[in-house]
Amino acid sequence: MNNSRVLIISPAAASANNGNWHTAWRWSQMLRPAFDVTVAQVWNGEPFDVMLALHARRSADSIARWAQSKGANQAAPGLGVVLTGTDLYRDIEFDASAQASLRYARQLVVLQERGMDALPAGLRPKTRVIFQSTAAQEALVKPTDILRVLMVGHLRHEKSPQTLFDAAHLLKGHVDILIEHIGNALKPDFGAQASACMVACPQYHWLGGMGHGDTLQKIAQAHVLVNTSRMEGGANVILEAVCSGTPVLASRIPGNVGMLGADYGGYFALNDAAGLANLLLRCRAELDQTNGYYAQLSRQCALRTPLFSPATEQAALRALVNDLFNANT
Repeated sequence: MNNSRVLIISPAAASANNGNWHTAWRWSQMLRPAFDVTVAQVWNGEPFDVMLALHARRSADSIARWAQSKGANQAAPGLGVVLTGTDLYRDIEFDASAQASLRYARQLVVLQERGMDALPAGLRPKTRVIFQSTAAQEALVKPTDILRVLMVGHLRHEKSPQTLFDAAHLLKGHVDILIEHIGNALKPDFGAQASACMVACPQYHWLGGMGHGDTLQKIAQAHVLVNTSRMEGGANVILEAVCSGTPVLASRIPGNVGMLGADYGGYFALNDAAGLANLLLRCRAELDQTNGYYAQLSRQCALRTPLFSPATEQAALRALVNDLFNANT
């Protein structure tokens, strides 16, 4: 057993119930008991051998303090920085603290196979891909007389919930397409829009925030998971759907393509509510066809399942920590 002490920095607390927190918690479980692991929101100078910081910008203060404690202007010993969607596709282009975090990191981690493309060429040699994971579930038998659609994600600008609202309006005459939406409204305007959509579109139901176990059950019961995001670092909810036998319809953005593959058949253009509505109509029309569109998406998702195995993620994560620890010695 390696006795090294590992600190995982998550800027989100457990109460946030978001992707950063779930990643930090899962990684802490995967590293134990081989490592002594602590999860915290900030680093205040306590002795650790390795620090894994989620989010280059939001964890920038802890990252800078760690580098300074090591006397390093770049590639600080023991420091791994895990890049989120807002890091890759917004912050590192404009934010000086996020850019500094990239420089300070001994190792960078992206969570999907297209993430490295967003980085300057000089940083790619110290970058590795670690796909997140979940336990595979046997696909449920689902009815064919109705299409159950689910979107999971807190209502905020980056998730583009307006695309789902608009698609629901376009589909409101189709009583055989039921749309459910899980997530807290992080801005009151989005909550008001979701409430208005429920009034105007009886087949759309905003469920608010739900616990992780209940959300996984909803994902398994759905025919289709929808992801309308503007930016993603590697959405947990996508792999949870894939590993539950639930195919995905997703905006064609690098973070989603990096999860589902360039040749996946379930993409629509960003903000294209009509495109999403048309794909949902096609899924509904061909739901019970062995060689139809819905079956094609299911087969393509099944081919991605091995990427999201817990054993694969755990091995990659422990290799990262060992590499960071060994670089100190």
